[in-house]
Amino acid sequence: MESLSVKARADRPPPECVPLCVDLDGTLIRSDLLVESALALLSHNPLSIFPMLGWLLRGKAHLKREIASRVSLDPTHLPYNTDVLAWVREQQAVRSVVLCTASDAELAEAVATHVGGFDAVLASDGQRNLSGSNKAQVLVEQYGEGGFDYVGNASVDLKVWKYAHAAVTVESGTSLSQAAARLTTVEKRFELPVAGLRHWVKALRVHQWIKNALVFLPLLAAHRLFEVDAVLATVLAFVCFSLCASSVYITNDLLDLGSDRQHHRKKNRPFAAGHLPLVAGPIVALGLLIISFGLATLLHEIFVGVLAGYYVLTSAYSFRFKRVVMLDVVVLATLYTSRIIAGTAAIHTKPSFWLLAFSMFLFLSLAMVKRYIELLSAQKAGKINASGRGYDIGDIPLIQSLGAASGYLSVLVLALYIDSPDSRILYHHPHYLWLLCPVLLYWISRTWAIAHRGIMHDDPVVFAVTDRLSRVLLVMAALVILFAIQ
Repeated sequence: MESLSVKARADRPPPECVPLCVDLDGTLIRSDLLVESALALLSHNPLSIFPMLGWLLRGKAHLKREIASRVSLDPTHLPYNTDVLAWVREQQAVRSVVLCTASDAELAEAVATHVGGFDAVLASDGQRNLSGSNKAQVLVEQYGEGGFDYVGNASVDLKVWKYAHAAVTVESGTSLSQAAARLTTVEKRFELPVAGLRHWVKALRVHQWIKNALVFLPLLAAHRLFEVDAVLATVLAFVCFSLCASSVYITNDLLDLGSDRQHHRKKNRPFAAGHLPLVAGPIVALGLLIISFGLATLLHEIFVGVLAGYYVLTSAYSFRFKRVVMLDVVVLATLYTSRIIAGTAAIHTKPSFWLLAFSMFLFLSLAMVKRYIELLSAQKAGKINASGRGYDIGDIPLIQSLGAASGYLSVLVLALYIDSPDSRILYHHPHYLWLLCPVLLYWISRTWAIAHRGIMHDDPVVFAVTDRLSRVLLVMAALVILFAIQ
């Protein structure tokens, strides 16, 4: 196809007489349905990655059709570009509007039905990938050269704008609209916010790195805080776990897009909300993982093994275990405890039976708090279960009783440790440690009371760090331990 002649460009009909063709991925929605559907399929069956590679060998259109036939995406909760959507609705009142996308027709039809008002849907059909030159050819065959306006967001759309009556760009910056202006008239431009550092900080969940401070517990419990080598090794262990955890957080967010978008708070996560490109997620996750294990090799090989075990278990949690009733909370407690084991490996000490038992019961209680809060939120929203979990609202009393019991068992373990020969070796005045029991009993009871009232952050560890009274109790506990040592 040749570009429009000068005469054709000069004799432009008014916009209301020209059909408007709207792209979907990155334009009408701030996401990509191919990536969305592929991630949805992988979340249900990670081994699907292998047939996907085979489908891709038969062409991108075939890949899209095979994936679309195996998954269903809820168009209700997709991250729509609200400005573009509002403008498209205005245009639907005055002219013909067509959804024209490289996504598979099955998924595109679902979006068009949800949005409403489209006169037609042009999409990939399993044989032809409707992108770039293919899209331009179909539109010219349908409406003729210069017979349509086109809304797009990427450089590949320049091949379409070459034959369009006018262009509408959706972009960050101005380079795309400038390039489009050399081919046709740019009728309108929508500005997309640039994905900034704050979005990546949120995606990496840097605030969650506080959980990895558990690697310092063995250092403190062994009273080796003033040994420089041990401190440096523990700091490096903290960095390794933080980077590894962020890699898993990104992976988890990519696999949980559907359920996150139905959650009152998680729907604002950067990938779920469309603030970050989905395709960048796996790249960053892999990079963080490589750096994490590269740094881990500077420590003891046992630490590398513990870190690898943590990654495998937390990945299994993301893909499967989080949907299995009760197993999910046991795995979460184990993941917390593995940080303590990693801390002992970093400074070449033996794990303390007492510390590990205390950790398992305490963090099992906090994991139960997390599920309890999710179920309360689901109940308030009129749902019968928590999205993406294996629980329903009928489990609320069970979760509450088991969680509180586990928390009190951690206090029992602490009491038994205080009266054991092990505590007398490390503390000059171990009887002072008894003061920790009422402090911990109060904190656990108060935590469950706040959760019961439905006013807690849905992550109890974040609550513990940000809650003022919890920090006061932590300082009190530290003073008790200090007096017991001296």
